[in-house]
Amino acid sequence: MDYHIKDINLARDGKNRIEWAYYDMPVLRQIRERFKREKPLKGIVISACLHVTTETANLVLTLKEGGAKVYLSASNPLSTQDDVAAALVKYYKIPVFAIKGEDTKTYYEHLEAIISKEPNIVIDDGADLISTIHKKYKKLAQTILGGMEETTTGVIRLKAMAAKKVLMFPIIAVNDAYTKHLFDNRYGTGQSTIDGILRATNRLIAGSTFVVAGYGWCGRGVAMRAKGMGAHVIVTEVDPIRALEARMDGFEVMPMKEAVKKADFIVTVTGNTSVVRKEHFKVIKDGAVLANSGHFNVEINLSDLETLSKKKREIRKNVTEYTLYDGRRVYVLSEGRLVNLASAEGHPASVMDMSFANQALSAEYIVKNHKKLKPEVYKVPDDIDRKVASLKLKALGVKIDKLTREQIKYLNSWEFGT
Repeated sequence: MDYHIKDINLARDGKNRIEWAYYDMPVLRQIRERFKREKPLKGIVISACLHVTTETANLVLTLKEGGAKVYLSASNPLSTQDDVAAALVKYYKIPVFAIKGEDTKTYYEHLEAIISKEPNIVIDDGADLISTIHKKYKKLAQTILGGMEETTTGVIRLKAMAAKKVLMFPIIAVNDAYTKHLFDNRYGTGQSTIDGILRATNRLIAGSTFVVAGYGWCGRGVAMRAKGMGAHVIVTEVDPIRALEARMDGFEVMPMKEAVKKADFIVTVTGNTSVVRKEHFKVIKDGAVLANSGHFNVEINLSDLETLSKKKREIRKNVTEYTLYDGRRVYVLSEGRLVNLASAEGHPASVMDMSFANQALSAEYIVKNHKKLKPEVYKVPDDIDRKVASLKLKALGVKIDKLTREQIKYLNSWEFGT
């Protein structure tokens, strides 16, 4: 079997951790049981560029149970859990191309390895896989049935491709499913980002000034958790509606140039580039800790920081200390990459359960409906989104009301009034 991982001898620990996560993924478990019986993905080749974690492993195994041949590469150089990669290869015969800490050259070699398998469906996390196919493998793109994208950043890229009429196959924006972004982005990113910061720094959050750049669903989650741990939270935004919402939610709102002067912690979650840059480093508070939970490592402009620094060193694992020319120190976590995956373990299995349930059901949907789909970016069908929510409620032992016939009639009529 063709694969490229760090060490096959790590497999036993990885297998145990995959099983631990599986216990907390009841929705995906129900889907896997059905997939095992029905084989809706029989004969389908799937190439997936995702964070190689215990939760991802359970998605991949669900797809395999559905009859698919699955190939997996990492969607971030620092997010791979090497024991999980080893377990997928040794115990589950899934070809994996991922090593934690791989350089950019290896990262793209791994992408090309899974592209070479000529997939029928692609699953992406950041759109690097899909954009690489469009740039270098246009002939292959013509035969792909469709794909899915997991992140806000990736959906933005793919919608730009669709707007320019260069997208060559349909994409399901899994990130836009309610049972994904309302829970994964908010509760998953919120908890795992704080987890990554604590593991890297062991600093006290309570009583600190904590700056969150971006008040989308990820930013909401990070701000909520930081506030819950006793921090004074400041939000920076470029969108007036989101800025107003942050203020109404009880957070202080100000420009980044003012916020960095007060910040003990700064977390970027915008999906954009150079959110913290030279003009901010010139006035940043001594000892500020910078972390990123946006998909790519471009939100903190490290080139600018290098230019303004007289020295740097790794002072702790995943913590780089930059000393500026005037003696102020700035601490960057996880090289500016995803702190929740590079310094911790990513989102908890319970929330990824819903995200990956959407992935699995969207793969089935593409197989059944690809002939009807155009090369555009589609939302997850509402019936899939609601099915995932219903399965999650069932797993939690939660029951809800149903509309009566009278209520259904009322909601579908226009005659009734005061």
